[in-house]
Amino acid sequence: MSDARLSTLAVSGGFSDPVFEAQAVFRALMDVTARPGTVHTLPAGVAPPAPLGQGPGAVALALCDPDTPVWLDRDIDSESVRAWLSFQCGAPLAQGPERSAFAFVKGETMPDMADFASGTQEYPDRSTTLVVEVEALDGGAALRLEGPGIDGQRRIAPRGLPATFMTQRAANRALFPRGVDVVLVAGLCMMALPRSTVVSHVNEPEAG
Repeated sequence: MSDARLSTLAVSGGFSDPVFEAQAVFRALMDVTARPGTVHTLPAGVAPPAPLGQGPGAVALALCDPDTPVWLDRDIDSESVRAWLSFQCGAPLAQGPERSAFAFVKGETMPDMADFASGTQEYPDRSTTLVVEVEALDGGAALRLEGPGIDGQRRIAPRGLPATFMTQRAANRALFPRGVDVVLVAGLCMMALPRSTVVSHVNEPEAG
């Protein structure tokens, strides 16, 4: 790709009103994190270069900055995406998933959660937030959520997660208060699965 073409892609497709739209995305993320399994439609019209999706792009612009190393998996990483993130939010690229503050991945090929930073007992917040682009937030295998922010239980059925997701999730939950937080995005729809949330198949015995 020519330098001129790369520069054009980098400077276009960001927030039209950066302050207002970034705040709106941030508030939406805080809400879905406080109420795991609920869905918010992102109020942003960003247009990142492929293969980074519109929703993950909006999340990146709202959360990433020069102090938050970003890691891109092989199905999202490209020269144009790197240039766009660098220009739009100044986020440096992490040298490995374990060094990232935010990671952007495709659901079906996402790396194991154990590959990412899980924080420490003293500083559990020094962990990776994993932004996972999935096919849809419904239509998949039914899952039960329990824990903080949920009155009793809540059911979700995201489609496009890897077959090992539940095994990975259980291992991640066992690290609490350490662990990776997960944000699922499909198009402009988003839900969160914080590390404190217990996720199980609906045909499994309830927690406790």
